[in-house]
Amino acid sequence: MHLSFCRPVVPPEWDGVVQHKPMDVFGAHWHHHFEKIFDAWINTVKGDDLVLVPGDISWAMTLPDASYDLAFLGDLPGNIILIQGNHDYWWGSISRVREALPGNVFALQNDSICFGATAICGTRGWICPNHTEFTDHDQKVYQREIKRLEMSLNSLPPKMESIYVMMHFMPSNDRHEWNGFIELMERYQVKLCVYGHLHQGAYHLRLPEEKWHIGFSLVSADYLDFTPKLIGQVPDV
Repeated sequence: MHLSFCRPVVPPEWDGVVQHKPMDVFGAHWHHHFEKIFDAWINTVKGDDLVLVPGDISWAMTLPDASYDLAFLGDLPGNIILIQGNHDYWWGSISRVREALPGNVFALQNDSICFGATAICGTRGWICPNHTEFTDHDQKVYQREIKRLEMSLNSLPPKMESIYVMMHFMPSNDRHEWNGFIELMERYQVKLCVYGHLHQGAYHLRLPEEKWHIGFSLVSADYLDFTPKLIGQVPDV
């Protein structure tokens, strides 16, 4: 979502919005992207829907600076589930993050959240081995993120019917090779993995919609034309 509000936002009064990092520097399609998100969201999402937002929520550097961006989420319908992206520097202690979230927003970190027999797990992820830009430093972060995804999946109660995984980074390298993230998703029989990070100019790197008997869905805001995508149905509890 890449929000960066400098003061409270009162939709639909968009003319007074001030951002500290306007996204249209990345292309005209990002101009007032928050307005596009709001309009599409309220026309798509109902009160009990689950909305998965896999990272890069706010450009803020500190949690207090992210307060207006998080409040914007609180004005949107649905139950919103977040994981951390590589630009979410404001995301520090998970207990403090959770204390700062609106009542309809939930943050995952080394755990999971269940709605009936449907489970949501996730972690930020990282670039994977054999990626063209992979380094020794990346190996350490990659191994740490695998452990975090395993902790999230291990936290599940038994007999879940559908397991969804949220990751910020695509869970494979740019060659679409099998790796530790995929091994975990295979072991736990994950139904679908949603991820972001890839924006215009990098869409071609995305995974196919199904591979290794797992579904994959790129849900970067610009890739979806800033409109929430329906990825599944949660049975009534």
